[in-house]
Amino acid sequence: MLHVHRYIYIQKKILIIMVYMEAIVRSYDDQIDRARVEDLERRCEVGPAERVFQLYTDTLGDPICRIRNSPMYKMLVAEMDKELVGLIQGSVKIVRVYNKKAKVGYVLGLRVVPIHRRKGIGLRLVKKLEEWFISSDVEYAYMATENDNEASVNLFVNKLGYVKFRTPSILVNPVNNTRPIHVSSSNIEIVKLKVEDAELMYRRFMASTDFFPDDIGNILRNKLSLGTWVAYDNQKGQSSWSEELKPKSWAMVSVWNSGELFKLRLGKAPLSCLIYTKSSRLIDKFFPWFKVIPSIPDFFNPFGFYFIYGVHREGPVSGKLVKALCQFVHNMAMETRDCKVIVTEVGGNDSLRFHIPHWKLLSCPEDLWCIKALKNEDHTTTVHELTKTQATTKALFVDPREV
Repeated sequence: MLHVHRYIYIQKKILIIMVYMEAIVRSYDDQIDRARVEDLERRCEVGPAERVFQLYTDTLGDPICRIRNSPMYKMLVAEMDKELVGLIQGSVKIVRVYNKKAKVGYVLGLRVVPIHRRKGIGLRLVKKLEEWFISSDVEYAYMATENDNEASVNLFVNKLGYVKFRTPSILVNPVNNTRPIHVSSSNIEIVKLKVEDAELMYRRFMASTDFFPDDIGNILRNKLSLGTWVAYDNQKGQSSWSEELKPKSWAMVSVWNSGELFKLRLGKAPLSCLIYTKSSRLIDKFFPWFKVIPSIPDFFNPFGFYFIYGVHREGPVSGKLVKALCQFVHNMAMETRDCKVIVTEVGGNDSLRFHIPHWKLLSCPEDLWCIKALKNEDHTTTVHELTKTQATTKALFVDPREV
């Protein structure tokens, strides 16, 4: 009988400990959580041992910097015994989804400290964020992850019911701070558009593109948006850009200075990569005429980057014009002290990727986007239609506020 009572006592004690140790999910409080979130981010820098390259983020003291420019946003934290063990961020906006406007919620920044993983904390964080989405009348939730991130895919696809629907390409090109790139062809003219004209152009030519934001004007007017440029084939000798004159070929891009929000840093790399980086920079510095070895920027200290968004082109030689615009942006990035790379993301089947300069070593050929309907059967049907058409749909608008 004594053994039975002791067994019951031990079971109750275990139950009390389990309840005590269960993570509490709540809204982020800037007054008490800011420093603790930064500490959590550092603890999460312990990445998988098998990864050769590990990229980390420096938020410059602002934990919600990646969502602060969105129309609606929220951060949730998971707390266990007065210790932050996880966090997640989300934003809400209205976009074009499969030929109609819809309110969508974007899931990003999911973190759980290594020693507390596989305890269901990430699952609870996502579910709590989805509850906020639903209360905000969101119709679809979506997220992006690396295609080979098995833990993330298992959580969102296998446990939470998200559906894979896009595999865009993230194209990364290093900035050479010693030599500007010559923009080829004397027939190419590049002109900066007024914000009002850029908004009209986007609404006319990209409004039907998947995930085109309804508040495109707010993006273009944001202080982080450096401007919109159009390039056109000026064989007719036009004195200035005018859409009404209808040049046979033209292209446009906008540029977002992500480096003003946060910095990136490469946290792990093989010794051979370090040696190559140092040697290429020394050769580039002392022998600028020697171009056999391309120069690699220093990625091991925090650096900023430009994000090219809203890429659109028209006409038979528009690919050449896109390339010229990317070269123009590269030269512009040289003027920003710590801008080390230029990043673009395009649809996986979009032929634009053949015209945008990038290094395969630094780029990601298959980023993975997953989506989930949060409402009725009609929305579920739309998700299925998106998965069917992903192989043939080319255009995709990537919001720079969610990079």
